[in-house]
Amino acid sequence: MNTKTNLLDLTFEELQSFLQQLGESRFRAAQVFQWLWQKRARNFAEMTNLSKALRQKLAECADVVYPEREKTAVSKDGTVKFLLRLADGELIETVIIPEEGHTTQCLSSQVGCPMACTFCSTGQMGFTRNMTMGEILAQVLVAQDYIAEHEDEIAPVRNIVFMGMGDPLLNVQEVLSSLTIMTDANGLGFSRRRITVSSVGILKGLEVLGDCELAQLAISLHAPTQELREKLLPKAAKALPLDELMATLDAYPLKPRERVTYEYILLRGVNDRPEHARQLAKLLGARKAKVNLIAYNAAPGAPYEAPDHDDVLAFEKVLWDKGIVAILRKSKGQDIAAACGQLKAKHNTQS
Repeated sequence: MNTKTNLLDLTFEELQSFLQQLGESRFRAAQVFQWLWQKRARNFAEMTNLSKALRQKLAECADVVYPEREKTAVSKDGTVKFLLRLADGELIETVIIPEEGHTTQCLSSQVGCPMACTFCSTGQMGFTRNMTMGEILAQVLVAQDYIAEHEDEIAPVRNIVFMGMGDPLLNVQEVLSSLTIMTDANGLGFSRRRITVSSVGILKGLEVLGDCELAQLAISLHAPTQELREKLLPKAAKALPLDELMATLDAYPLKPRERVTYEYILLRGVNDRPEHARQLAKLLGARKAKVNLIAYNAAPGAPYEAPDHDDVLAFEKVLWDKGIVAILRKSKGQDIAAACGQLKAKHNTQS
């Protein structure tokens, strides 16, 4: 069993304390921090501005642990999905999505998910454990290494979305620590305006995220009424009923011109009718909101079907006609099972 400390799991303050325990000055932490997060050093021999003695000490008691790339799937549209094996053998997913001039990365925050949303492949796996800060951030490092290998084909990651496996607000402290390093100019250096945390709506987690002001908020809504939400997101809907969720979001701190994003997966004949669109418009009303419409990406054996394209357009038009900003998100990576949890489910079936 590896008893060494994974430096990727240490905040900057914890890294300072760790180095002090080795008899080093606190200022050394800034050097090591830069090697970890900006230069992506994976062994201490690379850290050439550290003394040989310190590099030796670090090698004896510390590690820099990246997950292993178990599988890499590349879509014909350029989307890349990684199935990553963590140090304890568990598997998680992360996706990079090339766009015009930049790349968006979708991160996982839990191994599995306890929320059991009926349309989600991850939700049907059940929950294993929370991911550590280092495991969350290492997904970005793995993607950056891959992009460096394909720099003529893929632009750098500029946008981060916590929309992978798990609900990030159920692992809010590790996610908060990861956001701190993610937005640190000496860390990964992302703009808080380009990081989005997506959740079904976890009361305590919403309070923590709102207070930290390190990311934008997206809510997995998927239904305009409590009754329908209980069918699609049974655990989330019962834990925080729709009226209480909306009241919580009305109090959520937003900067000028910011809005809460509401994600809405369209399921054929279930929540994609014009009456559902009118109910959604009524629910959001004058709230500071925008809606991301997502056509369901059906996996083999899934309980739902993808919506008809004309129905998607009709749904979108109802929202715009009611004054609701609605954006139809393009479905990418369908040929590589890129929806949350699909690649892991496929891998487990084939193993």
